[in-house]
Amino acid sequence: MRVVLADDHAIVRRGLRSLIEAEPGLTVVAEAGDGLEAVRLCQEHQPDVVVLDIAMPLLNGIDVAARLQKGERRPRVVILSMHTDESYILRALAAGAQAYLLKDATDEELIPALRTVMAGKPFFSAAVAAVLVEDYVHHLRARGLTDSFHLLTAREREVLQLLAEGRSNKEVASLLDVGLSTVETHRANLMQKLNLHNTAEIVLYAVRKGMIR
Repeated sequence: MRVVLADDHAIVRRGLRSLIEAEPGLTVVAEAGDGLEAVRLCQEHQPDVVVLDIAMPLLNGIDVAARLQKGERRPRVVILSMHTDESYILRALAAGAQAYLLKDATDEELIPALRTVMAGKPFFSAAVAAVLVEDYVHHLRARGLTDSFHLLTAREREVLQLLAEGRSNKEVASLLDVGLSTVETHRANLMQKLNLHNTAEIVLYAVRKGMIR
């Protein structure tokens, strides 16, 4: 696994490099100190994964992720952040990130995150998932609402999980051995029942429900 690191603090990059290169089969091919350099190095080295700090000069990590997703060879994106705000997480997912880690949990979670995103699945820091669940429950109580998960059919729950794992509609159809139009119908129905509007919200909902890590 070829990795590019992007963080404006050299000492942080050294720590991340030591963690990654202590693992067999993982290597850091380049380091960037700002967002524009991160984009350039990814274009030059074509890594499998890029680890991005959000708060970088010249171009923040979320905007870097969005730019990288426009290329022909798109690396998996792991975002590092100090923020547990849902708005940051939604923006990161919408920009193409597959993992969202808190910086203070990097030692325990970075390597599992790298291996998980390379397997095509999302990964969130445990603390992030806990905050999302707490905020969601508080939101429901404040508005006098209830979770609508129980309204989903068994098939809609299957579709929800596969979509949250990053599968396309076509992949879901193949895995469930159903037609593409059937998957599209299930997707539309479950999004309506759960009041979800895009793939990023589907992923966050699945994290809250413990369906994905």
